[in-house]
Amino acid sequence: MNTPPKAIARSFLAQFSRARQDDAALLPRMVSAIEKALENQRGQLPLLVPVGLGMGIFLWQVGGDTRWPALALGALGLLVLALVAGTHLRLSRVMLWAALLIPAGFAAIAIKSAFVSHIVLERPVVTTLNGRIETVEDVTARGVVRYVLDTEGQGGLPNRIRVNVPLEQHREHFTPGAIVQIKARLMPPAGPALPRSYDFARQAWFMGIGATGSALAAPVLLAPARGGDAFWSSARESLAAHIRAAMPEGSGAVGAALLVGSRGAISEEDAEALRNSGMAHLLSVSGLHVTAVVGGTFLLVSRLVALFPWVALRFRIPIMAAGVSALVAVGYTLLTGSEVPTVRACVAALLILVALAMGREALSLRLLAFGACTVLLFWPEALAGPSFQLSFAAVATIIVLHESPTLRRWTMRREEGMAMRFARFIFTLLVTGIAIELVLAPIALFHFHKSGVYGALANIVAIPLTTFLIMPLQIVALLLDGLGAGKPLWWLSGQGVLAIRWLAHSVSDAPGAVLALPSMPRWAFGLAVAGGLWLAIIIGRGRLWGIVPIALGMVAMLMSPRPDLFVTGDGRHVAVAAADGELVLLRPGAGDYAISMLSENAAIRSEPKAIDSWPGAKCSADICSFSIVAEGRQWAIMATRSSYLVPTMELAAACKRADIVISERYLPWRCKPRWFKADRDFLERNGGFTVRFAEPKVETVAQTALHRPWSQLGSKRPANPNRSTNTAPVGPNSGPQ
Repeated sequence: MNTPPKAIARSFLAQFSRARQDDAALLPRMVSAIEKALENQRGQLPLLVPVGLGMGIFLWQVGGDTRWPALALGALGLLVLALVAGTHLRLSRVMLWAALLIPAGFAAIAIKSAFVSHIVLERPVVTTLNGRIETVEDVTARGVVRYVLDTEGQGGLPNRIRVNVPLEQHREHFTPGAIVQIKARLMPPAGPALPRSYDFARQAWFMGIGATGSALAAPVLLAPARGGDAFWSSARESLAAHIRAAMPEGSGAVGAALLVGSRGAISEEDAEALRNSGMAHLLSVSGLHVTAVVGGTFLLVSRLVALFPWVALRFRIPIMAAGVSALVAVGYTLLTGSEVPTVRACVAALLILVALAMGREALSLRLLAFGACTVLLFWPEALAGPSFQLSFAAVATIIVLHESPTLRRWTMRREEGMAMRFARFIFTLLVTGIAIELVLAPIALFHFHKSGVYGALANIVAIPLTTFLIMPLQIVALLLDGLGAGKPLWWLSGQGVLAIRWLAHSVSDAPGAVLALPSMPRWAFGLAVAGGLWLAIIIGRGRLWGIVPIALGMVAMLMSPRPDLFVTGDGRHVAVAAADGELVLLRPGAGDYAISMLSENAAIRSEPKAIDSWPGAKCSADICSFSIVAEGRQWAIMATRSSYLVPTMELAAACKRADIVISERYLPWRCKPRWFKADRDFLERNGGFTVRFAEPKVETVAQTALHRPWSQLGSKRPANPNRSTNTAPVGPNSGPQ
């Protein structure tokens, strides 16, 4: 029986009406569910304050000031939506705070960048300059002493310049405050040589340094330092020199780094071993060192005051000990250079001392969030650096882990023997170390392209040895040096340092000690960070959902393809990542820094080979031609490796046979390869680049650095290497077969 058309229409209208009613009821149900979830997390919501500030800082890092209109529009939209929904809703208040905090973080770093804005040298120059020494850093491991000079802008130079002076040309009277004359070769602060590699220009921008260079002649003293000039800097270097001289041979450089953060005298071999073994944090004065100094002071003052009943009965011992410890914390921070990790640790230590004096819980996520807000507001540029990320992630991991009911039950005091108590302590330390290593691994892989695998085991020995033996012995030895009796303690602390060096080299040389990965997508790292924040902040069963983005991010990191070709921004260094895991260099005589940087970005640890040994390569002293096979296609590459000119017609013919031509100098217009030409003009606009031939795709430094005020690539419009300007098409089937 056929249904009448009117009945069909009525049925359709009835279903449509019910669907609209269901949709209308869906929104209130969603809002109610969100309100319930926020109510369950109400105690954790303050922890989102530094997250909001960090999101604003991140937006500036990604797009610079150009993101301001979109950010303002988005914040305004959130504000209007929150007001329309009604401030009685917790969701509305969250949106309101987001509309305030994200622009606040953006404004903090934008204002900081504008505040430190300064002249940056445009091109390399050789000049004679006069300047007042601000800091002196002993970099004995490289055979130089590093001066930071205030030139007051004389001769059109940047106000602050960093100059390396050969160690043999440094004199004792070249101290902070002295005015010197130096003939030096200066250049702009170096930007990233490859995409996603270390950007010193960024650090120099926020330090106010507009040029770096090397002395070409011995400095001449024009005026000696006045009394009191750069007191803390002079005290730090004097103390570091005293420690290096007092400790046994082979231990002084690391000993000075442990106590006062002077790392310049540590050899590259020791520094690399400490990084690969997961113990590099010992070299940077941060939470471990500040905790040892402040904790020791608090304990010592408490015990000394308790010996005097008249004082102990009239004044609160915790408040007195906290006050003295706070002064020591501030003085120690100034003495060690007031770097961001030390400042962060100092702020945290002061908050802990206040909590102890008030009888409150000493360490919590709220305390950590307050410290993060302090750093992000005053040093917002620290967010993008590995130091901030590693230190806060490590402390957050310790807090979250030790607040868990399982670990609380395991670590609670109970009646048991000394052996069992020690075993429980070691197991807790091991679990904490493993958790920290797992959390820090994505950060280390993103910034350094490698992460130590056995760091948790190494730190079980290194951290107690440093905290309870080496540093206390050093401090007591310094006090006894006034009586001439510190030598035995210096020897003992030196043996502890030598034990750490031996442990670092042993762990670093162990099979599989280092996990190495090439550069990875930022979105993958962002997923891992978001998941980590979720695990740290959210409570209840919903916390486990944070594992999902972490797992997705780590899988993306592990599966990130390695580029086939690496070219540095100066065009001198070209490297090929071979399919067999070998790194092949255009210039086998490249320096240690270039080789290290290329190896890290390619995630290859083996000794590099020369391109001359590449199958089918045709190389002379001036030009090298070779090919790379990817996805069944052969890519022809030609690169120059000398500054000598090649006849134009001969060069033009060679260019036509190549897909890519690379040169550190300008090439004539007749040179027209099938894909693109990376000569000096291209490199000045785009910086260093990598190529993946399977897609094919080129990634340049300029793609992420153009908006940054410290970038030297913004003066010219960059070319798009993924869009060929030549007549031949670019694609998987283009070029020679």
